[in-house]
Amino acid sequence: MAERLSAEARRQALGGLPGWTEVQGRDAIAKTFIFKDFNEAFGFMTRAALAAEKMDHHPEWRNVYKTVEVVLSTHDAGGVTALDIALARTMNAIAG
Repeated sequence: MAERLSAEARRQALGGLPGWTEVQGRDAIAKTFIFKDFNEAFGFMTRAALAAEKMDHHPEWRNVYKTVEVVLSTHDAGGVTALDIALARTMNAIAG
């Protein structure tokens, strides 16, 4: 099982993840991605889903038209782990 990151390790990791923030009241990180249209947002979700499946680590997310809201937390560990940071990096790369 993955280990939760300390508060300091999480803050340091977030420093290298543009747009990602800590979720208030929860050990999780979040980002809202905004694309030019629904097709671009759905394409991002499809590519991110394939990456998440390979990692066996799945996001909480919500899509409305061109907006994708993502929350990452490793439920088995009860908070943010290196898996969440890796998936956040991957999602940023996919989004461009």
